[in-house]
Amino acid sequence: MTDFQATRARFRIPDGVIYLDGNSLGPLPVAAEDRVARTLAVEWGGQLIRGWNSAGWMVQPRVVGDRIARLIGAPAGSVVVGDTLSIKVYQALAAALAMQPDRRVILSDSGNFPTDLYMAEGLIETLGRGHILKVVAPEEVEAAIGEDVAVLMLTEVDYRTGRLHDMAALTTKAHAAGVVTVWDLAHSAGALPVDLAGTGADFAVGCTYKYLNGGPGAPAFIYVAPRHAQTTQPALSGWMGHEAPFSFDPSYRPGEGVERMRVGTPPVIALAALDAALDVWDGVDMADVRRTSIALCDLFIELVEARCPALELASPRDGTRRGSQVSFRHRHGYAIMQALIDRGVIGDFRAPDILRFGFTPLYIGEAEVCGAVAVLKQVLDGGLWDRPEYHRKAAVT
Repeated sequence: MTDFQATRARFRIPDGVIYLDGNSLGPLPVAAEDRVARTLAVEWGGQLIRGWNSAGWMVQPRVVGDRIARLIGAPAGSVVVGDTLSIKVYQALAAALAMQPDRRVILSDSGNFPTDLYMAEGLIETLGRGHILKVVAPEEVEAAIGEDVAVLMLTEVDYRTGRLHDMAALTTKAHAAGVVTVWDLAHSAGALPVDLAGTGADFAVGCTYKYLNGGPGAPAFIYVAPRHAQTTQPALSGWMGHEAPFSFDPSYRPGEGVERMRVGTPPVIALAALDAALDVWDGVDMADVRRTSIALCDLFIELVEARCPALELASPRDGTRRGSQVSFRHRHGYAIMQALIDRGVIGDFRAPDILRFGFTPLYIGEAEVCGAVAVLKQVLDGGLWDRPEYHRKAAVT
């Protein structure tokens, strides 16, 4: 049984703050401070460029990738870390399309994160081969899978509502129709059990600054199913994905397996912080995380609906059908969220009207849920959100 009191002590959360936004940016793991300091002073400061060999910087992307693989049901050697999520989406989608040269439809849904759709649009224009992006409602995805579809590209957990796709069922349906799958795990990795190998997923990508607590701008990861690893053609043939980078060949030769999906120079300091953050997971059972997360979310929904009737539930009521977040609607959602944040309850807002709250058992328990609802009730009952400063939109919401 996972000791969540012990994991809570491994994070730095300011006094007086109830942090319900780990689904957007995880809090600072205490161990990351020392690890980054050591990377700066001992490795970079003391070893200089020698650190690429002596400190293991060059192999960080696959070493950290193997640690993430354990959390997403992937075998060792199938995940590599580096670059941004947008780049990894582009890589995965381009590789998937290349596997289906005679099909032209990319199928996605309206709950997908916008950057995934943007990258698809840009790739379509770059390829110039008549591909189309077909976007349907989440509940219409299964029926839209057909033999005209080349790639099914979905985010497993809807970033606005927390709605959870059935990865196993949709992947099975896709493969039966000859469709290649690309799954975005941005709101799944570290939030719920994922079984990429068991479901047969072809490609997956994800970020590490949310539930994996890697820090702002932490690098993304990409998974390539082992059965595709030696034949996948990387659209971004970067130096670090070359078979032998330091042979300085004038022409590209893809690296071994998933290594070919590396692009740019590894972000060493960010990878050090992420590696330290992953230490928290060493004694954690993902089934315990999932069970506790559902219980916390259920409790939050029950209390909010009883005490804050002005809010409308936007997330699935059934805990098995949502990720590790709860969203409510209100036409003044942005101002309400700013009032909450000003009073130490930190969630976030997603346009047009979503108040979004993330529940991470690693550092959130029933006391925080009850405390957050008490503050939310005060803000709503007293109209405390209706102040000019709370209506002014900041750059990040």
